Amino acid sequence: QVQLVESGGGLVQPGGSLRLSCAASGFTFSVAAMSWYRQAPGKGRELVAAITNTGGTPNYADSVQGRFTVSRDNAKNMVYLQMNSLKAEDTAVYYCNANYLRGLSLMNSWGQGTQVTVSS
Repeated sequence: QVQLVESGGGLVQPGGSLRLSCAASGFTFSVAAMSWYRQAPGKGRELVAAITNTGGTPNYADSVQGRFTVSRDNAKNMVYLQMNSLKAEDTAVYYCNANYLRGLSLMNSWGQGTQVTVSS
């Protein structure tokens, strides 16, 4: 059974930092491309950051470039999102996403999400 479990969300003041974690199981993590998405109230889900299976040059949304850092630990089946200089507009539910092959099928799995609220 594929599972993606996010943690690390919470309430933080503007300018603060949070580190999100995503624990993966049920698939071969080391060959999966991993991403973080977010969805703010009343808005669609948007890609925040993506990292390849080897951890090569990550991609970021323009809105978080220079403030967020995505990383992974293939030995622990974990992916992380370090969020610095947080702004009110970063408030959203953050989701972990995995893309991986299962046989000849491309699979896509989501976590349940973790709430991040940036407010004074």
